[in-house]
Amino acid sequence: MAMAATSSALLLLSLFSAVVHCSGAPAAPLDQLCGSLGSFYVTPELCTSALCGADASACRSARGTPELAALATRLVAANATAAKASLESALGLAAADAEATKGMRSCLQLYTGAVPALRWAARAVAAGRYRGAREVLDAAQYVASGCAGMAGEAALPRENDRFSSMAIVAHAVVASMSTA
Repeated sequence: MAMAATSSALLLLSLFSAVVHCSGAPAAPLDQLCGSLGSFYVTPELCTSALCGADASACRSARGTPELAALATRLVAANATAAKASLESALGLAAADAEATKGMRSCLQLYTGAVPALRWAARAVAAGRYRGAREVLDAAQYVASGCAGMAGEAALPRENDRFSSMAIVAHAVVASMSTA
């Protein structure tokens, strides 16, 4: 008897979830956006983790794609600032390896140039202006890999990798806005 009741309950639960799933309830803006970025080589998982990593409530409560685009550009500017600060700190503690120090200084120069441009892009996107911001974000995608190439064997701060992921996502989000 208990087995039949359990089977009936599971069947009802399955039917209920199918009805709710097929009811046409609109997907959240985050889910819609992250699900549409595949053509920009960004998986839904990467998109969600990058946008919601620090503050899940900010990304989940966004009312639309423009708000998510503004969040993405703010986050990429903040990540660039953090990576720059980490590089400055690492250079202050750097060992006597002249080649590694030279590569890290070159990397720092990339971030020093990128930070103000990304802050500008964040302000532009927040104001609904995507022209120019897309190009800044496109260039920003290459900062982290450029740093890796210049630093060689030197250990870069983990913020360089975090910035790389966020730059890819922010570019994809803004690129999707400017083509819509």
